[in-house]
Amino acid sequence: MAHIIVVGNEKGGAGKSTMAMHVATALARLGHKTGVIDLDLRQRTTARYLENRAAHAAKYGLDLASPVSQDLPEVDKAVLSEGENLFDRRLSMAVAALEQGCEFILLDCPGSHTRLSQVAHSLADTLITPLNDSFVDFDMLARTDADGEVITGPSVYAEMVWSARQLRAQAGLKPIDWIVLRNRLGAQQMINKKKMGEALEKLAKRIGFRTAPGFSERVIFRELFPRGLTLLDLKDVGVQQLNISNVAARQELRELMIALALPGVKISF
Repeated sequence: MAHIIVVGNEKGGAGKSTMAMHVATALARLGHKTGVIDLDLRQRTTARYLENRAAHAAKYGLDLASPVSQDLPEVDKAVLSEGENLFDRRLSMAVAALEQGCEFILLDCPGSHTRLSQVAHSLADTLITPLNDSFVDFDMLARTDADGEVITGPSVYAEMVWSARQLRAQAGLKPIDWIVLRNRLGAQQMINKKKMGEALEKLAKRIGFRTAPGFSERVIFRELFPRGLTLLDLKDVGVQQLNISNVAARQELRELMIALALPGVKISF
């Protein structure tokens, strides 16, 4: 069976699609057959990213290692069993379509609570939650006191992950490996960074996730999207000399892939 990676966060603007695209493309470049399903049926940012990639490669005759994009199939409600949810069936069919030929399937969830997102979390072998480095986003994981130092309770998102874990346990599946990334880090605000780091470490022990390095805030990520490219593609499109920022960004991606510790993946970039 394919290893399922879910990128989830119920708050928008945390860099989920950028993260999803880089992880999926890195796996493809490392020789692993990888499929991607974009569950944000309205914005479709990751699906659009992959469409841009295919168009750019075709225009310039490039052979870019890429994950396979899979849309949710349309399903006639008349074929559903009594009480069966339409979105459950559509997601199940999309995963099944990829599972025979893929080692990894990445599900990119929308920045809101939906039925698709809820079911996707229960399918996750690995759950990646990108988080902006602020207590506004931390609130998505847990509630804190006014000073941001005392955790007063889990959030609705953390409770959803807990429910997904219970469902997997009841089905006899292995536990979810939940990884929270501090993403879009800035160069300043050192006091906030320190407080965020300490709060995350406390929360990790309490609700059972591990932390890993994410991406710093860089202009390059906004420039790559229209061409569907990732940091690992720059030399393939003629950028022979990477600047310091690009080199640092590639190192961040390398450290992330190592930290994910996905089965059978050896990092060679």
